[in-house]
Amino acid sequence: MSVRLVMLGEVCELNPSTDFDFSENLPCTFVPMEAVDDLSAQIVKLLTRPFREVSKGYTSFAENDVLLAKITPCMENGKCAIARGLRDRVGFGSTEFHVLRASKEVLPEWLYYFWRLPETRQNAERSMTGTAGQKRVPSSYLETVKLPLPDLSEQKRIVGLLGHADRLRRTRRYALELSDTFLPAAFLELFGDLRQNKRHWAFVELETHAEIASGVAKGQKYGDRATVQVPYLRVANVQDGYLDLSEIKIIRALPTDVESLRLKAGDVVMTEGGDFDKLGRGAIWPGGIADCIHQNHIFRVRMDSAKLLPTFFAAFLRSTFAKDYFLRCSKQTTNLASINMTQLRATPMPMPPLQVQKTFAALVERHERLRACQQEELRQADHLFQSLLHRAFSSLSS
Repeated sequence: MSVRLVMLGEVCELNPSTDFDFSENLPCTFVPMEAVDDLSAQIVKLLTRPFREVSKGYTSFAENDVLLAKITPCMENGKCAIARGLRDRVGFGSTEFHVLRASKEVLPEWLYYFWRLPETRQNAERSMTGTAGQKRVPSSYLETVKLPLPDLSEQKRIVGLLGHADRLRRTRRYALELSDTFLPAAFLELFGDLRQNKRHWAFVELETHAEIASGVAKGQKYGDRATVQVPYLRVANVQDGYLDLSEIKIIRALPTDVESLRLKAGDVVMTEGGDFDKLGRGAIWPGGIADCIHQNHIFRVRMDSAKLLPTFFAAFLRSTFAKDYFLRCSKQTTNLASINMTQLRATPMPMPPLQVQKTFAALVERHERLRACQQEELRQADHLFQSLLHRAFSSLSS
């Protein structure tokens, strides 16, 4: 197999001019940077704007051109796509795109997959110019990037394999995203819209069936009192519906505080504040980290499991009813909101029969097992794609 090592500028036009002769009101395709998805490296939504709004101050491109983000962090994140499905085969988009137009020697897909290779973008990152937050890959660098170039038939063969692996990982990711809609739908089916309460559930204040505690203040001074070092949860660990335990930090605390604040499996941990859409987010503590406590910006809610199941309460926190309550009673500043202990204790809590809660908990357990399998399938699909991508270009370059 014959493979040449060529400069990118030899086999494609970089930021070429695009011919168009449109009336000012003609609808045109528009692609802002946010329309290109980092994970799938595809244009997820083609917008439409009148030609008069996009004819100046934007980047023009044609059908089958390859769009590469040139600014940090979009470039490092892998924002790139092949422009397809454009109105009149012409589009306009962000000025932060570089445009590659393939010659007859190279497939647009070959350029696209070459840019998706992590090593390609890592090399480009070293060439970036500008100040922090505004660094860009210069055109001059792209002109001289070395590209392994087999003949067209071999490009088609390799692109076909990569395309199949890429579609597989996108399918796996879509399946995972689709499964995320199941539990909210199941919650609504079993408990109804709590804002309307057509099931006529009784409501009680949360503190009626739960013990609520705040945590240890970071940086607290203890003087000559004996302390111990223990792991603790930070706000960053508590996400909406799950815990990110990839980094658990250590804090000094009094032994008495550790004893009273030690998390137990089944506790629900909640944040006291944050962005409006993240207010009152929480998740169930699974256990597994000995003597773990929590900081004072996190509430611990320990349910009376004979009346209120953690699984039901954690799902309740994601309901529109709960989010509306927290937002109404929260202290608000610009883009931020917070709730206090009193407001959390007074949360109006619906009380479906325990058996209905157990039915929902069983659905959650089965769903989590399915989701774990889906996550593993996605991990394997991602690994396969990256392995094929690396093999395709590294073997040709050697």
